Amino acid sequence: MPTTLITNIASLVTNDPSQGDGTPLGLLKDAAVVIDGDRIAWAGPAAKAPAADTTHDAQGRAAIPGFVDSHSHLVFAGDRTQEFNARMSGRAYSAGGIRTTVAATRAATDATLEANLTHYLREALRQGTTTFETKSGYGLNTEDEARALRIAARHTDEVTFMGAHIVSPDYAEDPAAYVELVTGEMLDACAPHARWIDVFCEKGAFDGDQARAILTAGKAKGLHPRIHANQLSYGPGVQLAVELDAASADHCTHLTDADVDALANSDTVATLLPGAEFSTRAEWPDARRILDAGATVALSTDCNPGSSFTSSVPFCIALAVRDMGMTPDEAIWSATAGGAAALRRTDVGFVREGARADLALLDAPSHVHLAYRPGVPLVSEVWQRGVRL
Repeated sequence: MPTTLITNIASLVTNDPSQGDGTPLGLLKDAAVVIDGDRIAWAGPAAKAPAADTTHDAQGRAAIPGFVDSHSHLVFAGDRTQEFNARMSGRAYSAGGIRTTVAATRAATDATLEANLTHYLREALRQGTTTFETKSGYGLNTEDEARALRIAARHTDEVTFMGAHIVSPDYAEDPAAYVELVTGEMLDACAPHARWIDVFCEKGAFDGDQARAILTAGKAKGLHPRIHANQLSYGPGVQLAVELDAASADHCTHLTDADVDALANSDTVATLLPGAEFSTRAEWPDARRILDAGATVALSTDCNPGSSFTSSVPFCIALAVRDMGMTPDEAIWSATAGGAAALRRTDVGFVREGARADLALLDAPSHVHLAYRPGVPLVSEVWQRGVRL
C-alpha cells in the first residue's frame, strides 16, 4: 500500500495531549498526517512531515478524528412519524412506542432490514461517522433478535444484544417469563453475534433487579454490559452500571449527586444523547455537572425511529454546546475519544501513530464551526481505514 501525506490542514484535532497546544484535544495548527494502509503513521506540524508516496492537499480545512457513534438502534423497519407528530402536539414520550417498531421489524425481510441499516450507515458516514455501535431490540423474540444481530455484525464489530429493550408484547402479562427467556434461550442464540449486552432500566421497561439479572447473565456468556440508565426518571440504572463495570451508562438525564460521584469514580462512561431530548422535548442532561465532577462523557446520536431519528453527530454536538453546558472542545472530544472510551477502544477517536486512519475534513478552518454553524453540512471529506470516501 502506498503511503499518503495529507497536508495543508489549518487545524488538526488529534485528541493526543502530547501534541500541539497540550489540551485534551492536542490541537495542531498548520498540520499534516501520514497514512500507511489503514493506520496513522505520523501526525504533526506540516513543516516536519516526512515524505510519502502520494500527497493530498487539505486546502486549509480543519481535520478531526472520525466520529465514534457509540449508541444507535439501526436494525429496524418502518418509522414512527405519527407518534412524533402527536408528541410535538403535546403527548408525552414513553417507552411503549417501541412496540410499533417491533411489529414492523418482525414483518420485514432480512433484505429490507439490511437495506435500511446500510442506508443510515451511508447517511452517517457522509456526516463524518466512521465507527458505530448498533443494537438489536426490535425483535423481542429469539428468532428476530438473533437475525438482527447477524445483520448488524456484517457491518460493525460493535454489536449489542438488547433483547431487554422492553418486555415483549408476547409476554405482557408475564414479565418474569420474558426475563427468563432473555437470560436463557434468547441469550444463547444471540451471544455468538454480539460483543455487548444492554438493557433499558426504566419505568415501563425493566427494574433494577431485572436489569441486574439480565446483564449478569450476559457477562457469564462473555458479553460486556452497557445500560440505558436514568433517561425518563431517577432510578437504579447508573449505580447498577458502575456496580457491573458497564462500559457506559447511556442517557443520564436524571442523576443524584451519588450517581454523579459513582460515574466520576469509575471507568463507566456517561453517554449523553441530546437527539433524544430534542425529539421528545424532555429535560436536557446536565453535562456541565457531570464533566465538572470528573466523569468521562461521550456524545452519541441514539439514532432510532422513535425518540431520536437523527444520524448526525454534528447536530448532537451543536445541541450539547447550546443546551447541555458543554464547550465546543468538550463536545468534539466526547463525540470522538469519548465515544471510543464508551466502546473501550483506543484505536479509534484519535489521530496518532498506530490509530485507525479515520478522519473528517471540515469546510471550515476550525472544529468550533461544528457548533458555531449548526445545521450546515460542514463535513466535506471522509477517510475511513485509510481510504478517501
